[in-house]
Amino acid sequence: MFDESSLKKIDSGYFNIILMDDRDITIQSRNTGHYWYLHCTEYPTEQSLIIFHKHFFKCPYHQHDRANTLNQAVRSIKGHDKYQLEVRKCI
Repeated sequence: MFDESSLKKIDSGYFNIILMDDRDITIQSRNTGHYWYLHCTEYPTEQSLIIFHKHFFKCPYHQHDRANTLNQAVRSIKGHDKYQLEVRKCI
């Protein structure tokens, strides 16, 4: 389960926050426009989560990664954005 202090660390300047509760977060990167759905599984640790991703609103999500904490997931998303903008050069 996501605690309130972790949820407050989601940067609303970097992300459009679409949905946020103690188990699920849906955000959109302002840099790439990609959508991210973070689901807290609580297994094997309290903040373990699955990261889902899609490029466009109408596309289905696909599993992108897993993370042990919300901060780790956000770092992964920002790393993906950096790759998209610097290496693939697509927005």
